[in-house]
Amino acid sequence: MKRRHAFTLIELLVVISVIALLIGILLPALGRAREVANQTKCAANLKSVAAAVSMYTYDNDVFPLSYAYGADKTSGDWRPEDQKSGHPNPENGYVHWSFTLYDGQDGGSGLPEEAFQCPSVLEGGAPRTNPGPDPNDWEPGQVNGLGSSVPTEFPKDRQAKRMAYTGNAAIFPRNKLNVARGRGNHFVRSSDVESAIRGASGVILATEFYDNGDRWTSITSSRRGEMQSHRSIEPFIGVNAGVKVYLEPITDGLSYVYPPLSDILDPKDLGQHEINNTLTRLNAVGRHHGKGKANFAFVDGHVDAMTVRKTVAKQLWGDKFYTMTGNNGVDLNAN
Repeated sequence: MKRRHAFTLIELLVVISVIALLIGILLPALGRAREVANQTKCAANLKSVAAAVSMYTYDNDVFPLSYAYGADKTSGDWRPEDQKSGHPNPENGYVHWSFTLYDGQDGGSGLPEEAFQCPSVLEGGAPRTNPGPDPNDWEPGQVNGLGSSVPTEFPKDRQAKRMAYTGNAAIFPRNKLNVARGRGNHFVRSSDVESAIRGASGVILATEFYDNGDRWTSITSSRRGEMQSHRSIEPFIGVNAGVKVYLEPITDGLSYVYPPLSDILDPKDLGQHEINNTLTRLNAVGRHHGKGKANFAFVDGHVDAMTVRKTVAKQLWGDKFYTMTGNNGVDLNAN
C-alpha cells in the first residue's frame, strides 16, 4: 500500500506566506483599479451635467442661478424681488440649479438625480442644505437652514438628493439680484464666456466638492452650521476685500485676482468649514482622485482631471467675475 504524505507545518506556513504575499501585491492594484473606475464614472457624470447646462443655456440664453429663494415650499418657482441678502421665507428652502436640469423628477425628461453623484465621495455627494422629512437624507449632526437637526417636511430644497458637484460662481450667479447698494449678481450669457481670453474651452464650468471624510463637515458653514451644498465656488478674491468678494469697492480698475498658489492647501492641511476658508473658497474643491486631482468640466463640455493649483496657475476660472455687478475684471498679472 502507498503511504499518503500530509503537509508538514513548514510547508503549510510557506503556502500561507505565499498567499499573503500575493494578496499584499494584488490589493493595492485592485484599489487603484477601483478608484480609476470611480474617477471615470465621476467624470462621465460631470460631463453629462455640463451637457445639460449647455442645453439649458441654449434654451434660456443664460446660465442658471446657483440657487434662488423659493417662492413657495414645493415648486421650482422663485420671485426676483425676493432675491436679496437674506431669505424672506426660509421655510420655503432653496431652488438649486440641479433642479432646473433634472426637472425635480426621477425618470423625467431631464437628468436622473444619480448624474449629480460621484462614487469617490461619501454617499455619492453632500446632502441638501435643507434635506426635508426623510432621516436617511440627513448626515449625523446636520442642521438645516433654520438651525434644526430634526427632519421635518419643510424646508426641503428643490435639489438633487446628493450633490457631488459645484459650479463656478463666476458663471453660476448667486441670487443677490435685488441688492439696494454695493455688489450683487446678474445672469451670465454664453457670449460673455466665449469672449474670454481662453474661450469656452478654457473656462471651468463646474467641479467636485471636497469631502474630508468627516460626514461633509468640509462644506459646513462655520457661522451657521448648515451644510452648504447649494453654494457655488468663488474662484477669485477681491483686491481689497479678499474672500469677502461682495465687499470689494466698486471703483475704476480691475477688482479681482486669482489667489496665490500658496493659499491652495494640500489635502493633509484641509479640514472642516472649507466652504468658508479665509484664504480662498477654492479649498472647498475636491482632491479625491489620483495625486490629489479633481475632475473639472469646462464651458464647452469637455472634462479634465487636474489639481486645483494647476487650474489657478493656468488661470482656468475666467478673466472676469462674470456674475458680479460693477467692475468685475480680473487682474491676470497679479500674484
